[in-house]
Amino acid sequence: MSRGSKKSAAVRRTSHASRGAVRGGAPAAKMAGTRKGPGEGVVPGMTSNKKTTQRQGFKTNEFIVYPAHGVGQIIAIEEQEVAGAKLELFVINFIKDKMTLRVPTAKIVSVGMRKLAEAPLVKRALETLKGRARIKRTMWSRRAQEYEAKINAGDIVAIAEVVRDLYRSDTQPEQSYSERQLYEAALDRLSREIAAVQRITETEAIKEIEGALAKGPRRGPKPADEADAEPATEEEAA
Repeated sequence: MSRGSKKSAAVRRTSHASRGAVRGGAPAAKMAGTRKGPGEGVVPGMTSNKKTTQRQGFKTNEFIVYPAHGVGQIIAIEEQEVAGAKLELFVINFIKDKMTLRVPTAKIVSVGMRKLAEAPLVKRALETLKGRARIKRTMWSRRAQEYEAKINAGDIVAIAEVVRDLYRSDTQPEQSYSERQLYEAALDRLSREIAAVQRITETEAIKEIEGALAKGPRRGPKPADEADAEPATEEEAA
């Protein structure tokens, strides 16, 4: 073979190899071109929709009920970074308790946070106050636990039941210290929510509650076995 022929064959092989490299590299280049950068492929508004869902319709400046603390006000919604992830929080102020609580928006369902009761539910709670006290004939310690559980459940009607059951008129025997503590806790929770719903002062709300209690059936003196219930608690605890 002549030197010119060898040179032509080498040129042809090089040309074929180059075209093959282009053909072989084309899919890779195409795939590289389809990679999405940060934020690409995300539907606009997806993040805001997720936040709105987590917030369950709660807004800044709104009064809410947090079961463990009663009525509070959302004063801000802020974000904090925890372990590299952003966490959205409700900043809730409890003015009377001089306390501020930060609750993750994703946790409000599990902690039982709710909106203020509607007017019909408040009316039902006030009607509950007019009913006859339902006091179980059990040890005071057990009843006290039940009352406390009702107060911390955040249900306005259940709290009204505690107020009704522990209320004592002027003609009835005085409450024990522990009874008085639970009664005042329930009365405070109930009056705060009624005041927030009806946009009146807590003093006016308490008067409305006491007026409803006064319309209830007259209550006779405590039976002897109930009068001795609290001392029995100490024996039980011992």
